[in-house]
Parts: sequence; C-alpha cells; structure tokens
Amino acid sequence: MKRRMKRNNNRIRAPNGTEKLRVQNTGYSEGGGSRTSNILKAWNPIRSSAKSDIDANIGALRGRSADQATNTPIGAAAIDTSAMHAIGAGLTVSPRLQFKTLGMSVDEAKEWERETAREFDLWAGSTQCDLYRRNNFYDLQNIAYTTYLTDGDSFALFRRKAPSAYMPYSLRIQLIEANRVSNPLGAGVMGDPGPFAVEMRAPNGNRIIDGVEITEDGEITAYWISSKVPYDPTDFAPTTWSRVEAFGKRTGAPNILQICHDIRAEQYRGVPYLAPVLETLKQVSRYTRAELTSAIIKSFFALFFTSSAAGQDLNSILGPQDPNEPVVDVGEYGLAAGTMNALPRGVDVKSVDASNSQSTFEPFVTQLIKQISAAIGQPYEVLLKSFTSSYSASRAALLQAWDEYKLRRTWFANDFCQPIYEGWLLEAVAIGRIKAPGFFDDPRIRRAYCHADWFGPTMSILDPVKDVNGSAMRVAYGLSTRTREAAEMTGTNFDENIEALAYEQKRQDGLGLKFAKPLVLAGEKEGEISE
Repeated sequence: MKRRMKRNNNRIRAPNGTEKLRVQNTGYSEGGGSRTSNILKAWNPIRSSAKSDIDANIGALRGRSADQATNTPIGAAAIDTSAMHAIGAGLTVSPRLQFKTLGMSVDEAKEWERETAREFDLWAGSTQCDLYRRNNFYDLQNIAYTTYLTDGDSFALFRRKAPSAYMPYSLRIQLIEANRVSNPLGAGVMGDPGPFAVEMRAPNGNRIIDGVEITEDGEITAYWISSKVPYDPTDFAPTTWSRVEAFGKRTGAPNILQICHDIRAEQYRGVPYLAPVLETLKQVSRYTRAELTSAIIKSFFALFFTSSAAGQDLNSILGPQDPNEPVVDVGEYGLAAGTMNALPRGVDVKSVDASNSQSTFEPFVTQLIKQISAAIGQPYEVLLKSFTSSYSASRAALLQAWDEYKLRRTWFANDFCQPIYEGWLLEAVAIGRIKAPGFFDDPRIRRAYCHADWFGPTMSILDPVKDVNGSAMRVAYGLSTRTREAAEMTGTNFDENIEALAYEQKRQDGLGLKFAKPLVLAGEKEGEISE
C-alpha cells in the first residue's frame, strides 16, 4: 500500500486528473546549455550573422592583427613561418593536360606541358607582370598571401598594358590592400566607416556589405575600391570609390580576385589568421615586456643619497664642477646603470636589489604559446623553431605543421595562382603563342587545357635516408609519381632532372669516370652497395 501512495516525482497531475511526464532535463540542459548552473547562468553569448560577427568587427581585427604581426615576435613568427613554408619563393605551375579529353597522346601532352610552362615563366618571371613593375609573379604571391593572413583577405585586379618587344602579353596584376575595399560613403571621408555602415544600398538597388556588392539572392556582382587607404596621414586627397564588376560581361572571366577562406555561410569578408588568439598574444606581449623591464631594472646598481643640509643638491654634495659642464637638476630621478640620485632630507640611502628570479616565466609563456600554436595549426616547436625533443616528436610536429601549410597552399593556389594562370593562358591562346585547338569552343575542352598543379617549398627533412626511402616506396607502389615526388621533396622538375642526369651520365662515361653509388636504396639493406 505504501508503494502505491508513493509520489512519482517524474509525473505531474493535470487539472482533468490525467498524469503527464515531468521533463526535468534533456540533452545539454544540465550541461553546456544550463541556465541554472552557477558557472554558466551569466554566460550568454549570442551567435549572430556573419555580417554582425565578422564585418562589424573587421576593422578592429585587422588593426590588432597587423599590430601583432608587426610589433611582437610571436605574431610575426606565426605569419612569416606560414608564408615561408606555404609559399616560400613562390608556387610554380606544373600543367597537367587532361589529354584523353583532348584526344592527345602522352608524348604530345608532355611536350605541350613543357612548352606552356616555359612560356608562362616568360610572363611570370618578369616584373612586367606587375602593374607597378616592382615584383614578378612569384613575389606577388608572397605579398598577397601575407596580406591574406594579416587582414583576412587580399585582392588582385586584372589590368592591361600594351605589349612591348620584351613582353608580348598585356596582362598585368595589381594587388589591393584589403581595407581599400569598403562601402562608398561619399567623397572626403578620411577614416574607417565603422560598424554603423557595414551594409548599405548601391545605386542599382543591390546590397553592399563592407565593400562587396551582392544581389538580393547573395551573388557577388561587384567590389567597391577606395582611392586611398583609410587613415593614411600622408594623403590629403578626397576619397573616391570605383566600382569593379566581379566578372566580365562578355567573357565571364574574373576582373578581380579575392584571396580569402570562408568559415561561415553568407560570409563576404575574410577573418585575419590571428583573430582567435589576439587577446592571448597581447597578454603574452605585455607579460614579456613587464618581465623584460623588471629584469633590466634589477640589473642596475643605483644608489639614492640624502642631502646633508636643507637645499643642498647633488652638485653641492659632489663639490664644485666645471662651469662648462651641465648642471644636474635635483628634481630629476632615474634608474640606469650606475646612477646616483639626490633625494630630500630624511630619506636613507637605498640601493636597488639586483637579484633577478623569474623561474616561472618560461614555463608559463610556453604554455600560452602552445595554446596559440594549437589554435592557428602550427605546433609550437615549428613556430618557435625549437626542436629539443626526440626525432619522432620533432618529425610529428613537422608533419602536423605541414598539413596546415599544404592546406593553405591549396586554398591560395585556388584563389590566386590558378585564376591568374587561366587568365594568362586565355591570352596566350588568343594571340597564338600557345596552340590549343577548341579552347574557345567548349568549356570542358578549355578546362582540360587549364588543368594544372602548383608546387612550392618542400618540407624540412630531418633524416634524408628515411624520407627518400619513403618517397621511393610511394613511387614503387603506385601511390605517387616521380614528377610529384621531385617537386615535393626537392622542389625540382622531374623532366629537367632526368635530362640533366642523362647529360651527366654521358659526360661521365666519356671521361671514363665511375662514382660511388648510394648505400641505402628502397628495398635494400643498410650497408649494401647497389650494383
């Protein structure tokens, strides 16, 4: 009987006498979604739109990111290390014809690829590919990539100049600072429009979000570029804006490139690479400066003296001076190496403690840098260039970092290198310097001609024997090609390598020379000499 009368805490009785299940908690209601937890109840962030979360804050993020990348060692290391390994001296093109689609033989395809790569380097290796004639295509890559990391995105305009005897191509690239792409607020505006002007209407009725003009369904149709960089104290000319259509009306080819990696749907501007770690970077910088200042002060041996009579200053204590020497101002006090300071009557002589114990600085800062490194995808060993662990741990750190660099290289090549290569190839075919039958007849055929790989810096090698053996095994089992391995292992071209090797072998045989062969090859035991 007692059991029947026991109240069921999981049920409640409705006014009509029926019982309903009492829902106490579901899912995250007692976890991360709790409204009653003492830890979480005052923590109520809101995830809003990409326009509100990103575009309204992009000015502050850019400025702070640029400051950290310019003025702090860790911020500069994060940007420079990524640029060095992902881009280095520039990504080089390796045309990869889809020769079966084009009805070509392998030999014909290889010859076309070699000729096209050489012709592209005529344009890319010259500073005339740059509108400002300062950098070649490979240097432009580094600038665009570094700007993309620092500002969140970078822009490149397709421009034209008359061909010359030294440059048969008219294509020129103009790089644009990210903050020049902004909402047109009227002539004479000097500064950043701020969050109040994130979105506005274009004269044609389209929406403009932070300089990006979009249609009602969200399609990007144009970019608005200001005549000068905001907050430029050296340029007093009124600010004007130019509207650049995203794609050509007749060709459909891009007129402007936005180098950016989106992390949100409906996102139109990029987020700086350092955005997730800006606060931690700033605190590390402040803490480091404080500790450095403390160490400098403690390294001084400074004495403070009291005067022996009212009104006496340090000059009186030290005796008469040469009239030509500067007079010491008793009101000036400072700490420096071996300084002496005169203080008012009644103050004892004191020396600054020169002891300097900062035993917690390194482990604490190291832990913070590890968190920063994890957030940006670069192991702290690579970021700090400090490999003090075992070979396995160091190699694991390099491999993990390499995954990050290869991913960003792929993004950058897709956004910057490949579209520019396709724009160049279009002109090269149009003026007859590259033969590509059917290029303008069918988009599929044009795509088959434009297909290419992009190779850049190679991963650092800790143990060449192990890495070369791994490369050889990948080729032996059909997991890779010699062309790819040559590019990724040494940054060289396989076709050029074998031609050079054939010449060297012929030269060697002609002179009757024999050189020692490698000791360790794939499939052979260490110490054996290959015959």
